[in-house]
Amino acid sequence: MSEAVLPAYGSGTLGDVLTGIGAHLGLPGCREDQLGLPAGERWVVLLVDGLGWQQTRAAIARTPFFAGAVGHGRPIAAGVPSTTATSLTSLGTGLTPGQHGIAGYTFRNPHTKRIFSPLTWDPTTDPIAMQPMPTMFERARSEGVAVTTVLPARFDGSGLTAVALRGGTFSGVVDEHDDDARVEQVLKAASRGPRSLVYVYERLLDHVGHGRGTASDQWLAELVRIDSFAEALRDQLPDDVRLVVTGDHGMVDVPADHRIVMEDEPELLAGVDLIGGEARLRQLYTASPDAVAARWTERLGSLAWVRTREEAHAEGWFGKMAPRVADHFGDVLVAMRDDWAVLTREVPGEFNLVGMHGSLTAAEMEIPLVCE
Repeated sequence: MSEAVLPAYGSGTLGDVLTGIGAHLGLPGCREDQLGLPAGERWVVLLVDGLGWQQTRAAIARTPFFAGAVGHGRPIAAGVPSTTATSLTSLGTGLTPGQHGIAGYTFRNPHTKRIFSPLTWDPTTDPIAMQPMPTMFERARSEGVAVTTVLPARFDGSGLTAVALRGGTFSGVVDEHDDDARVEQVLKAASRGPRSLVYVYERLLDHVGHGRGTASDQWLAELVRIDSFAEALRDQLPDDVRLVVTGDHGMVDVPADHRIVMEDEPELLAGVDLIGGEARLRQLYTASPDAVAARWTERLGSLAWVRTREEAHAEGWFGKMAPRVADHFGDVLVAMRDDWAVLTREVPGEFNLVGMHGSLTAAEMEIPLVCE
């Protein structure tokens, strides 16, 4: 049975990467690098969506760059939930999920009181009102660092980009399959000044993992491509530019017979007003959290970690909690163990997924930290 991996916020998580780099760049408030990164004044951070530590280690026979780097790299932890929107905001702000409030794949919007997706973003919701804390990119730019974000072109102006990554010069990637062109974009960005910070986002591995699973030939082929891309970056970047490679979460392949459908079990829906989160970590909004948590605990037993929001906070799931964002998180959290999932027909797309994430297992929570 899997054990929970709880983040060591402030000393070993994705949210500590840019604050560690900030310490080397001399940014105010970034007093110490907790991750032991090397000294440097020009940095490229490549985040690979869906790149988990366990999956990376299992594939090192086919990935020479990662094979060399994993030997002296180490895992760090994603925040909770282990999902893209939460992780990108932790990376970009240096804050815990409980501080920035981007509480998961979907969560309750405090302005509308309805379930909200930060990946698609409701245009009536102001990103700055949702997440007003400064990003590390804004902080670096204000100190004279040349900051660039290299993202798919269609993300320009998106709500999540504004929440998590605002502050840099946006450099749009038109063709995500043209790695040579993207290397050129990164090289240009890294040369903009004596102190520079470039953020590069690679998203296709996650898409293949969701659709095909991490055990598929297609997933391995995508990882091999990304390994070659990272190696080309390192080879072509000047020696004084530090390349950091990390992920936002790992992934678990969920078999068909380990999928529980909420609507098929009425006792699970009793007292639940809104359903958020995702199939590996459900967030339940209810006026009676203790009763709902008791019913879910009785039904799921050892298949899940079931906690009220207060219990999860006390155990350190979300790090420091700002009162203004506390009710973004579910009144009851259901984090699935092993390779189980709880699906809802309110989100029909969940039924097409093979690879999933969001929960507290090592396969989802542990991500690589490689610095070359």
